[in-house]
Amino acid sequence: MAIFSKRNVSGATPLDGVEALFADLDGVVYAGPGAIPFAVDSLNAVAADMRVGYITNNASRTDESVASHLRELGLACTASDIVTSPQAAMGILREVAPAGSTILVVGGEGLISEVTKAGFVVTDSAHDSPAAVIQGFSPDIGWTHLAEASFALNARSDAHPDGIPWISTNMDWTIPVERGTAPGNGTLVSAVHLAAGRMPVVAGKPETAIFDEARNRFDVTRALYVGDRLDTDILGANRAHMSSALVLTGIDGPKQVLAAPEGQRPEFILGDLRELLLPYPETLVSKKGAVTVGTATARIATNDVDIVVEDAGDGLDLLRATCQLIWRSGRAIYGFTVPEQAYTPIR
Repeated sequence: MAIFSKRNVSGATPLDGVEALFADLDGVVYAGPGAIPFAVDSLNAVAADMRVGYITNNASRTDESVASHLRELGLACTASDIVTSPQAAMGILREVAPAGSTILVVGGEGLISEVTKAGFVVTDSAHDSPAAVIQGFSPDIGWTHLAEASFALNARSDAHPDGIPWISTNMDWTIPVERGTAPGNGTLVSAVHLAAGRMPVVAGKPETAIFDEARNRFDVTRALYVGDRLDTDILGANRAHMSSALVLTGIDGPKQVLAAPEGQRPEFILGDLRELLLPYPETLVSKKGAVTVGTATARIATNDVDIVVEDAGDGLDLLRATCQLIWRSGRAIYGFTVPEQAYTPIR
């Protein structure tokens, strides 16, 4: 018996049936300043047939600076193709702060630019009695910036007895950079959280506002989103009812996707972006529950604990098959003994 996803049919690629491709940046298109292998050529090939946009939680750069970086890497794009978490945050900010009011901004050029374009006055000091605090990542943020946010959030007034509104562009705990993995905006937000005793409203992934912004801007209803993180990219796309693909070139790898909880499970698992343009293998489930993807098969042994795998050459298909086996079981991964072969795919 075969079990198919909505587009998991013989010969179909992950892009079949969609109107646009949306891609994350860090860990998908580039790591640091350099492009990830095969990403640029693959995305340019996709762009020949459909619109390609880029959704990023990174709040440190403007949409134009991101587009310029992508053009330097060889991608054809403009600022309008870039959807950032600061842009999504502006919709929230307009709802909680009076037009033209003063906003305490903790972040870089990308966030400051969007707050200014939205008609607000930017400050970095709690002495200016800001109407709200908005926080986004910048590598230049230090203790002084976090302290000013804490001072502003802890102030009380008749208008705000519980404190002024606080918005975070995103809560990514880490970011992939050229030298490895570094602390992200979520880490910096947590420092303010401990001082202020509350959490912010979040605009970026995995919240849906940023995906709605992309869908509305591109005027599409069916899109595929490809990212490298389960807890932001895949969870956010799934929440926004957008098809999702995890590419194994960034933060989350085979072990993480095998253990993905419900809600963070991608429709597609890709080794790199070339596979966007290739037929995605069918998932076949036998009457006894064994799962076959391509030439790889995974099944649960008679002891109901050990997972037995068979692989005729493509380790990525074995990962896909083992994921489907575990996910379909309704049990957490720690209920199984998973062979190392299943999470060390060979390309």
